[in-house]
Amino acid sequence: MMPHSSSQTPARSGEGGVRVVVVGATGNVGTSVVRLLADDPAVGSVLGLARRVPGWRPPKTTWQAVDIEPGGPDLVPLFAGADAVIHLAWKFQPTHRPAETWRTNVLGSNRVFDSAAAAGVPALIYASSVGAYSPGPKDQTVDESWPTHGWPQAAYTREKAYLERLLDAYEYAHPDVRVVRMRPGFLFKRESASEQRRIFAGHLAPGRLVRAGLIPAVPDLPGLRFQALHTDDAAAAYLAAVSRPVSGAFNLAADPPVDARVLAGIFDARSFSMPAAALRTALAAAWKLRLVPASPDLFDAVLRLPLMDGARARTELGWEPRRTSVEALQEFFAGLQAGEGMATPPLAAHGGHTRR
Repeated sequence: MMPHSSSQTPARSGEGGVRVVVVGATGNVGTSVVRLLADDPAVGSVLGLARRVPGWRPPKTTWQAVDIEPGGPDLVPLFAGADAVIHLAWKFQPTHRPAETWRTNVLGSNRVFDSAAAAGVPALIYASSVGAYSPGPKDQTVDESWPTHGWPQAAYTREKAYLERLLDAYEYAHPDVRVVRMRPGFLFKRESASEQRRIFAGHLAPGRLVRAGLIPAVPDLPGLRFQALHTDDAAAAYLAAVSRPVSGAFNLAADPPVDARVLAGIFDARSFSMPAAALRTALAAAWKLRLVPASPDLFDAVLRLPLMDGARARTELGWEPRRTSVEALQEFFAGLQAGEGMATPPLAAHGGHTRR
């Protein structure tokens, strides 16, 4: 099992150690990545880029408010001298205006990639996703060679798949850049609970009621089988990618795969068979009325995601998750009940929104 500080010393960027720039450093993944980088003695400095500067002050870390969208400030000076750029920034909403998320997620990512190359950064580590994969099996796992065409109806999976093609061309144009693509399953930690509730369930979702004894049953839907991972464990893979001379894609997931039976066990509930169409119809109606922010198209994508084989991450990154998927979900649900957050704008417990 790999410790959370790197066991292999990366190339030094002068006497001060390795310099890493993290784009999207204040969200669910970014805070975990920054924390591990700041704790690693081989890392000399971390520059965290985000739209809003947080109150959180980890060691060796400086912050810069930056918008990566077209028309934003020049990123090249911020990347100059870095040993690695870790690109995590992503906008999930507004799901009713996909052109807006495309502007940030695709056009903004393209700016990050091009700026890293222009600054001569030798390593680009990008947060892809299981959502980049084409529909696949739920009874066996697929490796990183599985097609990455996403599910075209959902903006999230469509954008993740497009960026995979963009990186294919990028690697061809910049063979001197070491490009790593992380493809994790669903990522959870206690501090992300409030943010993820806002992003996917909305402000009307009663997080305090998501607990054993208050959820009597979990619907068993065809295709409801997915992989989850604690965010801190995913962050350890990013740290390993900074220190090891690896490139290419890496699947990241913990066992066991999560289905209705696993969820029912977490909530001490029963499961019952239910057609997916019934739940999708209800979700689509709620989404059209803007009662929930999660699109029914994303629901369709989740039911089609393949299960991933993480053997390459274990062998080449020396990576193993410390927590099971059940432990990650239990911690997340505990965070929901407590209304947990963190001192960054995305993870703030109340998110700066008025109650609706």
